[in-house]
Amino acid sequence: MEESSSSSEPKRPQFGTRHLSDPQNVFQHNAWDNVVWDEEQVEAAEAKLKLNSSSFMDEEVALKYEKEASQFWDTFYSTHENKFFKDRHWLFTELPELCSEHMESSSATEAIEASVPCQIAGLRILEVGCGTGSTVFPLLEANTLKKSFVYCCDFAPKAVELVKSNPQYDPSRCLGFVCDISEENFKFPFPENSLDVILIIFVLSAISPEKFSSTIVQLSRQLKPGGRIFFRDYGRYDMAELRFKPGKCISEHFFVRGDGTRVYFFSQDELRKLFEGAGLVEEQNVIDRRLLVNRGKQLTMYRVWIQCKYRKPT
Repeated sequence: MEESSSSSEPKRPQFGTRHLSDPQNVFQHNAWDNVVWDEEQVEAAEAKLKLNSSSFMDEEVALKYEKEASQFWDTFYSTHENKFFKDRHWLFTELPELCSEHMESSSATEAIEASVPCQIAGLRILEVGCGTGSTVFPLLEANTLKKSFVYCCDFAPKAVELVKSNPQYDPSRCLGFVCDISEENFKFPFPENSLDVILIIFVLSAISPEKFSSTIVQLSRQLKPGGRIFFRDYGRYDMAELRFKPGKCISEHFFVRGDGTRVYFFSQDELRKLFEGAGLVEEQNVIDRRLLVNRGKQLTMYRVWIQCKYRKPT
């Protein structure tokens, strides 16, 4: 993990503390944390990315992937259902605010529109891009002793259908709905300035880059003063970005996978501009560099993720 240059906060231990001090020991474990890249490795990644991005996709073809994005994700969830993602229990280590005992919860008597399901919820959470519920259900389980309400949305109807069909889905504590979060002026099932936490985990990368700014601005309006956005997504030079073949590049750092879904790879600086441009205050903006190891095949794989926390001023 690397801190952003503007942060004076010490490195956080949550990502893990298993460090590779001797390269000869690389195959002793399945993963190593906070891996530092040398100049040669960065140059090799840049050269590979330059080759992958040597020519952009035809505009008409790229437009097809934009127009049919929801259909491609719907097919993805129809194929994999709930077998693809593991429950994200790690969230409670990285974001203790998700547990209501760590949160400055809303007053139980706080007035909210009568039509809102969570009228007296002590903690109001929205997960954007809920998939099959790998975050939703750990959240509901973790907050069983306190009043909380989890909104969850996805623009793939099949994903929302899978969430609602799960035996753990409780309409009194959770509301799943279909939503294209990049659609401006979407009518959410709750008033603006009412959410404590918004989760955007490996979601923004699936949206066209030109819609990033309006999407974050729209989400920031839903936060109550003091509320936080928690973001985690792909970083530049991640193994997945370097594996794309020429012809799969829509635009700079934006690619199409074989199944038709799209993915963007972020830098810290552009995320800072996006969130601060929406009026939010940075609390965390870090790079998590992880070395994954396949000991059976003697292979090493470098993953790069970016994790951020931004707060709405009080």
